[in-house]
Amino acid sequence: MQKPGQNIDFALKETSPKIGAGAVTGDKLSCTYDLVEQMHYLYVQVVKAKELPGKDVTGSCDPYVEVRLGNYKGMTKHFEKKSNPEWRQVFAFSKERIQASILEVVVKDKDVMLDDLIGRIMFDLNEIPKRVPPDSPLAPQWYRLEDRHGRKVKGELMLAVWMGTQADEAFGDAWHSDAATVGPEGVANIRSKVYLSPKLWYVRVNVIEAQDLIPYDKTKFPEVYVKAMIGNQTLRTRISQTKTLNPMWNEDLMFVVAEPFEEPLILAVEDRVAPNKDETLGRCAVPLQHVQRRLDHRPLNSRWFNLEKHIMVDGEKKEIKFASRIHLRIFLEGGYHVLDESTHYSSDLRPTAKQLWKPSIGLLEVGIISAHGLMPMKAKDGKGTTDAYCVAKYGQKWIRTRTIVDSFTPKWNEQYTWEVFDTCTVITFGAFDNGHVPGGSGKDMRIGKVRIRLSTLEADRIYTHSYPLLVFHPSGIKKTGEIQLAVRFTCLSVINMLHMYSQPLLPKMHYIHPLSVLQLDSLRHQAMNIVSARLNRAEPPLRKEIVEYMLDVDSHMWSMRRSKANFFRIMNVLSGLIAVGKWFEQICNWRNPITTILIHVLFIILVLYPELILPTVFLYLFLIGIWNFRWRPRHPPHMDTRLSHADAVHPDELDEEFDTFPTSRSPEIVRMRYDRLRSIGGRVQTVVGDLATQGERFLSLLSWRDPRATTLFVFFCLIAAIVLYVTPFQVVALLSGIYVLRHPRFRYRLPSVPLNLFRRLPARSDSLL
Repeated sequence: MQKPGQNIDFALKETSPKIGAGAVTGDKLSCTYDLVEQMHYLYVQVVKAKELPGKDVTGSCDPYVEVRLGNYKGMTKHFEKKSNPEWRQVFAFSKERIQASILEVVVKDKDVMLDDLIGRIMFDLNEIPKRVPPDSPLAPQWYRLEDRHGRKVKGELMLAVWMGTQADEAFGDAWHSDAATVGPEGVANIRSKVYLSPKLWYVRVNVIEAQDLIPYDKTKFPEVYVKAMIGNQTLRTRISQTKTLNPMWNEDLMFVVAEPFEEPLILAVEDRVAPNKDETLGRCAVPLQHVQRRLDHRPLNSRWFNLEKHIMVDGEKKEIKFASRIHLRIFLEGGYHVLDESTHYSSDLRPTAKQLWKPSIGLLEVGIISAHGLMPMKAKDGKGTTDAYCVAKYGQKWIRTRTIVDSFTPKWNEQYTWEVFDTCTVITFGAFDNGHVPGGSGKDMRIGKVRIRLSTLEADRIYTHSYPLLVFHPSGIKKTGEIQLAVRFTCLSVINMLHMYSQPLLPKMHYIHPLSVLQLDSLRHQAMNIVSARLNRAEPPLRKEIVEYMLDVDSHMWSMRRSKANFFRIMNVLSGLIAVGKWFEQICNWRNPITTILIHVLFIILVLYPELILPTVFLYLFLIGIWNFRWRPRHPPHMDTRLSHADAVHPDELDEEFDTFPTSRSPEIVRMRYDRLRSIGGRVQTVVGDLATQGERFLSLLSWRDPRATTLFVFFCLIAAIVLYVTPFQVVALLSGIYVLRHPRFRYRLPSVPLNLFRRLPARSDSLL
């Protein structure tokens, strides 16, 4: 049900796309790509040519192929001075945009002024065969070139031409007529691709001790610590408490690394000789390829490593051989899950070591159909345009759709599948504007993001919805369009899926040897940087700004808006208890006498038959659950602007949220925000102080800080013990309940005696300065 006040433009909309699921057709596509709409393409595969004649004065040729269909024209790259070139390139023309009946494949010789025609081949579109996977690919054939008059000329071209769909294997690597303005060099930046996150490991370095160190200054005790480095990650131990030449630490340092291991672990033993001066006493490098791997909590053997030392002699670095060494225990932790995304939106919770993985419990199939109503993201030739593509991330698998050039209503119709190992995970979709096509800014811009939690999906049901794409700007929340998705979760084993709910969320090493909150935050940041750097090196690259946006790198930054949203989330959770309290107050005040009498009767029955209490509670919860089943959510959750406090946020709070870290604002603005935080902190301080006061009053009941109050309480406890000892518990419970539920005419407006006593108890707030 939609919350009151929610803007209808920001709401989720159910759609009915013409997807293949449930359709009765003879097309095999309805079985393989059943979550997207069918899109038909004309495919032209240009393989190679042979015996091309020379057109230049020198007798050589620089051939390339031009594929023409109406107003669309695709070109291969050209070769210099080659009569037997090989291209192996595929062109795809969207059938719904075809306005011609003849396909023309032209071979030309590139020249400085005007390219010369070598030959051409013509095809009638009505005669082109149709191919549907899983049929084998169509075998290319040799075609003899013809001149403009249809006469055979020297040279042959190997081609394959067929009608197919987006299920074709050639679809991903093909040049598309949708991107006709993109040259051959830019085609790689618009293709659809599947990426895999690198396999991440935690490296635990247990620094135990060092022996026979040789300090520079032998007149004082060394202040020695160990600095460990892997790539740009640097950690150091504390200064050893044993200020000798054989210092001890027994301290753990944790790093994140990715396979394949590119950087060695470098350890340096350093001596703090002055407040801002450290001298290296020795160092060693440990290749991670040879480090032991641990799958559980059992300790592994430690090793001694020799320390090397270099000095400069006549401008050259020379190694000094000496007997210093360091005692280490180094291993790769395979029993942990390396967190590389925000904890609340995790898409994978498996341990690093594949031997510890459990079998999958289902499949997640996603059809990325289309988007509509997109906003112009950049200007090209004096008009606004958008070159949109979509990225989805679940587990270690990232997918990127092809870029639809210059369209506010792009249609991707691409389907992808993921294995599911835990339903308590989230798949994230992001839409972006490609800034690496002609006219782009060189940076991909955010269009919006969608998250879907798998545990909210019913098994074997297809969800087809249009999700609003929302982006925060310094001016406020802005809807940049809508994206249409089809999602289906298929359960392979209901028993395994239900059993998963009884298992710990994270691998057991997180509970046997837990990492501190500060360690997890630091390691998560390093893991995000590693994933971002590795995916940025792919082709085409999944750039840093994309990966950081998908992984919510900045989710830990301070935001007044998020703080308000979280506060009201807590109040919403407590609202149920508050409602029960108000209902009980109405019962006690006899607002509805019939209800109050029924509660009296129920209370007396439960007191007389206490064995009915727990069955009554669970039966009540069961009936509530069955009653709420009628109004269960019928669609996945989506970005809620009202819950996020995005629809009524103050401009200054937004400006603060978009501020850099450290701040780049003027001192006056920073001072104003600091004063505002001080004001909020003062209120929080007052609430915390009040809670501490109540707790200290409770402790002072028996502390004799107030001897008269403690005397009264002690004697009350004695009398209560005697009375409760001789009186049956059911009688005491019955009398207490009737007293609490007594009629208002037997009540007083003044506070009760126990409350008066409690409020008079002393607290330690008197001792605060």
